[in-house]
Amino acid sequence: MESAITRDKAFELLKQYNKEPFHIQHALTVEGVMKWYANELGFGQEEDYWGITGLLHDIDFELYPEKHCQKAPELLRAGGIGEDMIRSVCSHGYGICSDVRPEHEMEKVLFAADELTGLIGAAALMRPSKSVQDMKLSSVRKKFKDKKFAAGCSRDIISQGAENLGWELNELLEKTILAMRSCEDQIRQEMQKYEQ
Repeated sequence: MESAITRDKAFELLKQYNKEPFHIQHALTVEGVMKWYANELGFGQEEDYWGITGLLHDIDFELYPEKHCQKAPELLRAGGIGEDMIRSVCSHGYGICSDVRPEHEMEKVLFAADELTGLIGAAALMRPSKSVQDMKLSSVRKKFKDKKFAAGCSRDIISQGAENLGWELNELLEKTILAMRSCEDQIRQEMQKYEQ
């Protein structure tokens, strides 16, 4: 899988349709997590492709929340994104706002990790460190069970995502914590630049 667009161009494309720091940070987080997973799961040569797909996965959400994953193909095509990546972006909304089923390993990871990064990120903000670096699996499990905490993050989708990958839920939680640790500092720096 070749990425037909550079990372810099992909980030410019994202910023064309997304201005909210929250959405930019989520995109950068999912990008970093996807790159970590690409290497972890033996797809290191596709790291950029996985990362850019993660970066652009919510491209239409800020402007068209009611048409999430429906408006994305048009915006992505206009930005020169290939059909493979467009398919992958749409697959992360499977069963919610899209009927494109995640099939490639990367699509399954994106589906599983997208909601979960939100839950782990919210849990990190509750910690004195405001960081995932000292986050433990047990505290994420606790937040996962508390349906009132980060109520917008669907537990069903996270569980279904683990199932699609053939993993236990704990494995998905643990790996995603590690993935978020790997990119936390870089995202912080990038957000400082973005917010200047």
